[in-house]
Amino acid sequence: MAAAGGERGRTSFQRRPGTGPRPPALPGTRPSVRHGQLLLSSGLPSLDCVLGGGVAVGTLLLIEEDKYGLYSNLLFKYFLAEGIVCGHDLFVASAKEHPDNILKELPAPLLDGSYRKDLGDEAAAVKSEDVQDSMKIAWRYQNLPKMETSPTTYTKFGHYYDVSKKMSPELCQSVKLHRFYLHEELSSEPEMKIWNMNSGYARLLQSIQRIISQEGFDGSDPQKKQRNVLRIGIQSLGSVLWGDDVCCSDAPEDPQSLTKFLYVLRALLRKSLSACIVTVPAHLIQNKAIMERVTNLSDMVVGLESFIGSERETNPLYKDYHGLVHVHQIPRLNSLICDVSDTKDLAFRLKRKQFTIERLHLPPDLSDTVSRASKQDLAGSAKLLSSGCGAMAIGKQHLDF
Repeated sequence: MAAAGGERGRTSFQRRPGTGPRPPALPGTRPSVRHGQLLLSSGLPSLDCVLGGGVAVGTLLLIEEDKYGLYSNLLFKYFLAEGIVCGHDLFVASAKEHPDNILKELPAPLLDGSYRKDLGDEAAAVKSEDVQDSMKIAWRYQNLPKMETSPTTYTKFGHYYDVSKKMSPELCQSVKLHRFYLHEELSSEPEMKIWNMNSGYARLLQSIQRIISQEGFDGSDPQKKQRNVLRIGIQSLGSVLWGDDVCCSDAPEDPQSLTKFLYVLRALLRKSLSACIVTVPAHLIQNKAIMERVTNLSDMVVGLESFIGSERETNPLYKDYHGLVHVHQIPRLNSLICDVSDTKDLAFRLKRKQFTIERLHLPPDLSDTVSRASKQDLAGSAKLLSSGCGAMAIGKQHLDF
């Protein structure tokens, strides 16, 4: 009977011989639940939500700078700060300011109890604002999904940062940093033009390719050391400081250098354990065909429209926000369609300690103190948003009031 019971308990499923434990996960990453691609955090959880969970390894995130470059620089620094907190290697390239100065201005992470205590007052203020908004906004908004805009608990993927404080130098020095400052590179070697692109772009590509191959980030070669991720940040690409003239005239002398650079850069990203963020002064590029090609050569494209210097800065409709967020492109990873967020109309605001991306709420009614012109602007603003922020929308093209 015992032998019969033993035979009955056997199954045809056996452990495959030679299979060891799973390789350790890369720090600061997680697989996507939708397409299985390895994701990094952009440093801003609300932006991760918009991008479908984060920035996929091997992809390029393009940020269209706002008019004065204030808020796009914040997203750029969030991406680098997240890399330092996660222990990733950094490659910072700029022709505008020295990378060391950029790293000195990174926001401090909210990791320990002291930072949580400092943020307590603002978190309470955010909660009280949410309560007031729930009393003001239309009842339909209350059924929409919440976006993650305020810190709740500590998580390994995605962190929160205090823009009023700077990251400690000890934390910055805990990771490996690679710097590329164009003026130093051009002064060290004579100017040369290769790959049919200007010298600045060619030298930048050579530096990125050398670091990917020498530091073990090349996915085609076996890893000889512990695996890690390389975060690449390129500031104000396409500006005059890079030696490019696409921002100077409608018919530049060398219109192909920028697109060739992005084409080669994305090929390097595809075969390596790396992710890249690039900021581009899109409002200065006069040739819209060039900007369209730049968009097509990027995986994710997010534009920031600041209210500074515009009529919306004093418009009571937008008194709670500092600008709009336009999601122009989201990648199609291992699928035929992109991972479109449920929220189409987005805005951002810079609080005392936080930069957040939120769902845009226009007031359902205005008080009697508001001028008639502002009341009439409500309909025009809704029409503009339907063609701007909601350009990626599938289905309805207007705000759902």
